[in-house]
Amino acid sequence: MNGARGSADPDAIRSLAVTTDDLVTALEANRRGDDHVVLRVTPPFYGRMRARIHRTGGEASDYAAPEPIHLDPGVFVADDAPAYPEADETRPEPYEVETHHERHTEAVRAWRSAVREHLRGAVALPTGDGPHEVEVKYLG
Repeated sequence: MNGARGSADPDAIRSLAVTTDDLVTALEANRRGDDHVVLRVTPPFYGRMRARIHRTGGEASDYAAPEPIHLDPGVFVADDAPAYPEADETRPEPYEVETHHERHTEAVRAWRSAVREHLRGAVALPTGDGPHEVEVKYLG
């Protein structure tokens, strides 16, 4: 099925639009929380699609084949991207709660800014025929 009604085949996708804030938020959420967050591409599939932040496990059960594509936010980030700052890395000596909080908050803010400079221009989508590479367009 192609055309105006879209396709059930993810190979129809040529590019994904991703809001940069959604991507950075998803990366951070996966480092800080217990709930896994993905960027979801919902069928039917067209040449240009949007990947939106989504908490896994929250899928509606009414999706027929194909199911939405879930992409780990890490696939959008280059290997040389800075690591998310761990709380132990920002611990002051001697230890003070307020100082630690301020230092960690600043380190996370700096990371959120820096990681944006290390985003991939393309990602591979999983398909029945193997990975399908698509261009990524970042919004914002």
